Amino acid sequence: MLSRLTRLASSSWLRSGLLALVLAFCGYGLYSEWPQVSEALGRLHWYSVALSFGLAAAGSTAMMLAWRAIVADLGSPLSFSSAAKINFVAQLGKYLPGAIWSFAAQVELAHDLGVPRRRTMASFAVSLVVLIGTGLGVAAIALPLASPALARQYWWAFAAVALIAAGLCPPVLGRVIDRLLILIRRPPLERRPTWAGLGRALAWTLAGWLLLGVQVWLVLSATTGRDGGLLLATGGYALAFCVGLLVIVLPGGIGARDLILIAALATAVPHADAVAIALVTRVVTTASDVACGGLGLALGRGAARQVRRSAEHAQQQAAVTD
Repeated sequence: MLSRLTRLASSSWLRSGLLALVLAFCGYGLYSEWPQVSEALGRLHWYSVALSFGLAAAGSTAMMLAWRAIVADLGSPLSFSSAAKINFVAQLGKYLPGAIWSFAAQVELAHDLGVPRRRTMASFAVSLVVLIGTGLGVAAIALPLASPALARQYWWAFAAVALIAAGLCPPVLGRVIDRLLILIRRPPLERRPTWAGLGRALAWTLAGWLLLGVQVWLVLSATTGRDGGLLLATGGYALAFCVGLLVIVLPGGIGARDLILIAALATAVPHADAVAIALVTRVVTTASDVACGGLGLALGRGAARQVRRSAEHAQQQAAVTD
């Protein structure tokens, strides 16, 4: 039974069908409310969208620095340019159907810069748990303050926060990672996660959620004229992003993330405005991911040259020693 479910979940036809179904529902909803949505979009100024784009890029950078802190804690410190190349370029893989592309790209790009594959696998898993755990934690704190009804509606997501927090304790996390590596016939980690390393990753991740929340709040304020709503924007986006990550059959959480964000915002603003905010947020974050990916490629050329120079220098030193 389990093998049948696994084959079904990995089916490209199923993923494509679900994506088409979700996009069809989203498209119909957008079409049915387009006059009101277009009116809300018309209230946006270009500088609000530009600032939102900058905040989205800053949020992505904070998340990249969180992963950099984790992989450094495991024994592979990376320069900013190397980490940006690996993380930003690999993140583009999430827009492809299936959950493996971003992970595979990150493992191979890091390996090209000298990071052992098992260490990148572990850092990817830890960063994902940190991202989801902190995101649900932010939502669990912010949404009840902004909208008690939302807290009751999504209690099942918040219930996972305590379990994830317990799993993030370094002694527990290290044992779990080593067991998983053994299961895939990889040697255990040379260094396990530490409190200091996880603390740095948590700090960067929380900064990322705040920046991404302010990004949504800025669009909300420009669209509706409301000065409040920061807690709703931050908590709603964090919840929507985390649930979108868990719906792995949809590339980039397309549809799932947007529908949950609309549901969260619609508790405080007209539904058409919530649709407009979610639409702008999707476009801005996608454009930000593409821009960061381009930056990662540009920085990566310098990192690759530095790796080649280091290798050539080591060879020269070895020749002199011989």
